[in-house]
Amino acid sequence: MPYLVDFKDVSTQGLESSPVADALAGLRANEARYLKNKFNHDFAVEQAADARDTIAWVNKILAEERDLHIASTPLQATIFEADGAKRAYVFYESGLSINVLYGLEPGEKRAVGFKLSDGMEVPDELQEKFKFARQKSKLAGTIRGSYFVIKNEY
Repeated sequence: MPYLVDFKDVSTQGLESSPVADALAGLRANEARYLKNKFNHDFAVEQAADARDTIAWVNKILAEERDLHIASTPLQATIFEADGAKRAYVFYESGLSINVLYGLEPGEKRAVGFKLSDGMEVPDELQEKFKFARQKSKLAGTIRGSYFVIKNEY
């Protein structure tokens, strides 16, 4: 059953097993606020068991583009279309959030973004491959993020 993320009353629902659950909930709420303000999209996520296809699609992109395999357990995920792009989000137990922006038209932007919740270490699988920039968020504290451009078709 989908969970509608509320960015005004931040909840850890579905993220309780994360050691940084509060920060991850803030990161998830930050994404919900961005999507609502930018695209008027209500951000709803599903438990990982109900979002296997979305997680598999994200994993395929990570593996084929950069030989990346995320060690942490996915907790929640979602996929939807907004502004001419397919967008997928996966939230992991470690506090990692991965989002995929996949423009539907040839030549449109296609990228994978990584965001680290406040208080988590950079995962080993990302440590040597990416540099993370910092940004401040009222909902999520300090977010560290990085990305790469998708080159192939998915």
